[in-house]
Amino acid sequence: MALTDDLQRIGAPVRRWARHQKREYSNGEPRPLAGDLGAMGVYLGLVSAGAAAVRASGRELPDRIPPGDAALLAVATFRLARRIAKDPVTSPLRAPFTSFQGPSGHAEVAEEVREHGGVKHAVGELLTCPFCLAQWVATGLVFGYVTTPKATRLVALTMTLVAGADVLQFVYDSIQNGALAPEGEEAGVQ
Repeated sequence: MALTDDLQRIGAPVRRWARHQKREYSNGEPRPLAGDLGAMGVYLGLVSAGAAAVRASGRELPDRIPPGDAALLAVATFRLARRIAKDPVTSPLRAPFTSFQGPSGHAEVAEEVREHGGVKHAVGELLTCPFCLAQWVATGLVFGYVTTPKATRLVALTMTLVAGADVLQFVYDSIQNGALAPEGEEAGVQ
């Protein structure tokens, strides 16, 4: 019991400081600072474990990544992060943390974080933000590239092809909606 009491006594000023920082930062809004801190801890833990696994495997890190592979991984990161954060098909992953608000653009959904404050809020924000997810996705792809480059290139190629197909879908829709018609003419009307 003495150790527990000592930890409580030592931790009290830290908890007071953290509560004060949260009040000062949040401006009355339910911001999930503890949950965000937890997410950063999980990310740091996963990266550390991945780095330790790569080191233990004896694999050499590449001196540099060829520009073509870097571009492939960048486009794949964009597409996969957006797929996780906005795609209707991945809604079951986000459902425990978000609520559906309606469609949002072409083949995407709008969702709101379901709980405000805490870990579920932080996870909900992470899962609905393609910009936030990009760091996690990129880290996974980089670890994949270091450990299994051929398989990772194949996954990245698949997501890059999907991104290219998305662009072509938008171009096609624009043409169908009269993007190439002379000014004043609508699609299908001559």
